[in-house]
Amino acid sequence: MVEEYLATLDFAADDPREREEMAGTEGLVEAMRHSLLAGGKRIRPVLALATCQSLGRPPEDLLPAAAAIELVHTYSLIHDDLPAMDDDDLRRGRPTCHVLYGEDTAILAGDALFAEAVRLVCERQPGGPEARVGILHEISRATGVGGMVGGQYLDLKDAGRESAAALRRVHALKTGRLMACAVHCALVLARPAPDVDRALRDFARELGLLFQIVDDILDVEGSEADMGKAVGGDARRGKVTYVSTHGVEGARRLAGEAHSRALAALEGLPGDTADLVGITDLTFARHH
Repeated sequence: MVEEYLATLDFAADDPREREEMAGTEGLVEAMRHSLLAGGKRIRPVLALATCQSLGRPPEDLLPAAAAIELVHTYSLIHDDLPAMDDDDLRRGRPTCHVLYGEDTAILAGDALFAEAVRLVCERQPGGPEARVGILHEISRATGVGGMVGGQYLDLKDAGRESAAALRRVHALKTGRLMACAVHCALVLARPAPDVDRALRDFARELGLLFQIVDDILDVEGSEADMGKAVGGDARRGKVTYVSTHGVEGARRLAGEAHSRALAALEGLPGDTADLVGITDLTFARHH
């Protein structure tokens, strides 16, 4: 569902005059689509749809917001791969955006994907103005200084080296906030009872932590073929990770604990949480 929806996005204006004025931007759109349609796990949009379904709403009701989250995630990957950041040449098994299209176009492609994510929610998200504003609020909070961008800044400044707690704070922002946003957008739309809302927010926090720990383990033990990107980059750059801080076995133990806490948060919820359990188990199983 997510893949089909993303493939329909051409980022063109609805107004014929505005569409005509966009002539010449095809190269920018090509760069955006190169990164957006390169595959990947799509865990964030799938998590949004699965949460929506667990709350008794058709997953299609949240598809525009789920796609918007994937646009934001893709923009972050394009920018993270730039020479000024992580300087990676491979992403999702394909050359990174700046390698194919140049740094200037890659920067603009990331900028445009964020703007198009906002437009997607404004124009297509069901639920009326209140739901749209609520979802945009969640996405902006998860992306800004108190979220993904702030976390990337802290990571570049090596803030996680201070302590294990500092490392967790870095990744709570850099990875956890946007992961949690997928769940939060479903909560905005479905408006469940306070205890259900609280349990799903706890689940989202633990899933984000689990995802990052497993990602750190795979950077040491995974293969380029399986990961679709170069492995060992964290060690080459001297980055602080859960593996460098706790060792591989310690990181595995932390992943197991986060996995258990995430599943515990889902216990007793009234809806069908089978897909949420499946996403959690699949995330945990990636490092085995």
